[in-house]
Amino acid sequence: MLNLERLRTLHAVSTTGSVRGAAEALHVTTSAVSQQLSRLEHEVGQRLLEKQGRGIRLTDAGDLLAEHAARLLRQVELAETELADRRGTVAGTLSVAAFATAARGLVPSMLRTLRQEYPDLSARLVELEPAEAIAQLRHADVDIAVVQDWPELPLAVPAGLSSAPLLDDVLDVALPCSHPFTGRAALALDELRDEDWVGWPSDEVCHGWLENTLRRNGIEHPIGHTASEHSTQLALVAAGLGAAIIPRLGRGPTPEGVRFVPLLPAPRRRVFALWRNSSTNRPARRAALRALQEAARQCGAGSGA
Repeated sequence: MLNLERLRTLHAVSTTGSVRGAAEALHVTTSAVSQQLSRLEHEVGQRLLEKQGRGIRLTDAGDLLAEHAARLLRQVELAETELADRRGTVAGTLSVAAFATAARGLVPSMLRTLRQEYPDLSARLVELEPAEAIAQLRHADVDIAVVQDWPELPLAVPAGLSSAPLLDDVLDVALPCSHPFTGRAALALDELRDEDWVGWPSDEVCHGWLENTLRRNGIEHPIGHTASEHSTQLALVAAGLGAAIIPRLGRGPTPEGVRFVPLLPAPRRRVFALWRNSSTNRPARRAALRALQEAARQCGAGSGA
């Protein structure tokens, strides 16, 4: 009989594309992954992996078995979910992945609610960008992913995942307090065509959104300074080194030397939750989604939802 944990290992290699990636996803060593795969090959009597350049790829037999492994793992989770639903108690463990501002502005309230209302549930947060959060969600390394997209740049949700909206988050322009526009009630983005800009690193999805948004408004100035943390971006703005477009969710107090001015039309990003279809009826997942939606309602007025 095929060993489920070895099939889980093969599935991890298939979804991450490497032994190292599988080891990271499963929180084991690369040696442990290699041993599991070697034993699985012995069980099935066929080669499942072969070298490809400096890496590896699955053989035809490996691809076939990985597809079966994915279905079996979904079925196992579905069985666990139905048993938990039958029991009706919110218990066990649950992990939530969220991008930085959602991790700061939404998830703490959700975790507090879960701790107060469901003491038998152990919930944890891991901060991840949407692409990595989705990858870990599909691999069942996290249970819920809080992600973002924009109406003009929608996120592709893979098959096998369900979604629920949380809020629409408004973004404002941050200017140095000495800027002549800080007294304005609102600004059109094209009025800022001569500004220097502070934004996100090029490997983050927000960077692409900002570049496209500036370009659509006739702004050709390159993004000069980049930083992942909004606090760093705002420090650069306060120093007079450029303007930045900052979301309201998880913003915190306005730093000295910075003024926020609303934009018209107001840019908005969509924040929503994802989970695996096979966990839909799990009581802990339902409770966590309710707590997330309540946290979103509480901060909705500040974020423009």
